[in-house]
Amino acid sequence: MQVVAGSARRIQLKTMPGDQTRPTSNRIKETLFNILQPYIPGCRFLDLYAGSGGIGIEALSRGAERTVFVDHNRQACAVIRENLKRTHLEDKAELYMSDAAAAFKRLSLSEKPFDILFMDPPYDDKWEPLFWPLFSESPLIAPDTMIIIETRINRSFPDADAWGFKILREKLYKNNKHVFIGRKGEEA
Repeated sequence: MQVVAGSARRIQLKTMPGDQTRPTSNRIKETLFNILQPYIPGCRFLDLYAGSGGIGIEALSRGAERTVFVDHNRQACAVIRENLKRTHLEDKAELYMSDAAAAFKRLSLSEKPFDILFMDPPYDDKWEPLFWPLFSESPLIAPDTMIIIETRINRSFPDADAWGFKILREKLYKNNKHVFIGRKGEEA
């Protein structure tokens, strides 16, 4: 796995051994960031369930102002730190070793809204009952914040509408997809 484009282009990133994380392939990452490129320069990016940090680091490499990484796994956080050093992007990053929901609540107390929130929870995780209420009430989610969720290709989000969100776009891959979500009434 490597950084696809930007200031850290072609730098190899370390990944966690084993199957605790699913690093996003370079091909899928390139497709995602081709979609996001108009929104990246100068943005504030939140990478929940960050794993090795590849998505948040790609955002920084392509011009994001700041990325906050969140992962609960100690080894994943060590890998993120090492990858930030390899890419010389650590001065634009903040890392929280924490459960994603707890970190999101804590960040809501002190952070400005994020422009892009990316989350790649475990595919079998039942995150929706916890996160939809958090998202709907949080000052971290501005009217134009784009939420991107990486998930299984057959997963749907029927509760989004009830919490004031809508599906803006879905980008399908072989086994998974990126779902782009925004607040109702807003175009991301």
